[in-house]
Amino acid sequence: MDSNNELTREKLSLPNAGKKLLLHSCCAPCAGEVMEALISSDIDFTIYFYNPNIHPRKEYDIRKDENIRFAEKHNIPFIDADYDVDNWFDLAKGMEHEPERGVRCTMCFDMRFEKTAAYAAENGFDVISSSLGISRWKNMEQINDCGLRAASRYPNMDYWTFNWRKKGGSARMLEISKREKFYMQEYCGCAYSLRDTNKWRMASGREKIELGTKYYGEED
Repeated sequence: MDSNNELTREKLSLPNAGKKLLLHSCCAPCAGEVMEALISSDIDFTIYFYNPNIHPRKEYDIRKDENIRFAEKHNIPFIDADYDVDNWFDLAKGMEHEPERGVRCTMCFDMRFEKTAAYAAENGFDVISSSLGISRWKNMEQINDCGLRAASRYPNMDYWTFNWRKKGGSARMLEISKREKFYMQEYCGCAYSLRDTNKWRMASGREKIELGTKYYGEED
């Protein structure tokens, strides 16, 4: 039996009778399950791709193109925001050696969600959310705090704190990634996570990350 059939999705609805969702997407693997859940719930949504933290540009382009491919497959509108990398590095100054899930990540989430909320307010969206929270490597409370803070700056806007990991969401995320043969990123995204991941790999006797080579489903 197809395990997708075993893990049924619940019917979702936007908070506070929201009508239109702007979904910040970090990458196709994280967004795939979220997008399919929204589609099956007949929720009107648009993808907003704003991730100036992703480094280097080669990695950024691969992640963005994979997300575009999946959005086009389902006829979902896709907003390709600027690669504002210089501004991101300016904001990260002094935080270069902060750990994952620390203050640098809070800054990064704030930066991305503030621009998402601003676009939403200017373009008729009353709810924002993000695919970031589905990853087990992320602190969901940290993400939600940043999202709620960004949405609070605009009247009549909500940040949807839905737990995308629950009720089989994390398992479906992996199934969809294998089915679609999404690119498998091996670090969070920023230059400092790449640096620290490679340090750990080298200390563990492993090779450094080779960008653009690994895809889900290759082991099948």
